[in-house]
Amino acid sequence: MPDENPDTTDQPLVEMWTDGACKGNPGIGGWGALLRFGPHTKELFGGEAVTTNNRMELTAVVEALRALTRPSTVVVHVDSSYVMNGMKTWIAGWKRNGWQTSAKKPVKNVDLWQALDAEVTKHDVRWVWVKGHAGDPGNERADALANLGVDSVR
Repeated sequence: MPDENPDTTDQPLVEMWTDGACKGNPGIGGWGALLRFGPHTKELFGGEAVTTNNRMELTAVVEALRALTRPSTVVVHVDSSYVMNGMKTWIAGWKRNGWQTSAKKPVKNVDLWQALDAEVTKHDVRWVWVKGHAGDPGNERADALANLGVDSVR
């Protein structure tokens, strides 16, 4: 039986930790995600030959959400201020401004922000910021998976 969120009775509760890594910025990058659903876990990772750390942070969340097979209550743990600020503060204005910043410049990584925006509409997503490299077991595992992603393209 899946864990249930008392606020959303018919949706399973999924916890995920995501992280990105880049060796050089830009450089070889990787992303990783750890998903937990009750007693089940799933680990995901991938990489790109030329990318940035911010792109890998975003890709990790997008790919983790894409891995869900049905609408869920999702608690996303990120150590990226870029992702956290983007989702909690900036994205509404970007969308209102046609994916431009308040300075009327195109939003960087707009393809990934739009993909993330599309994925979060399928779920009840809650965002939790965690300090990176500070002993959070889920974050540490996501970091290790992101580094496997880097290794997968070397």
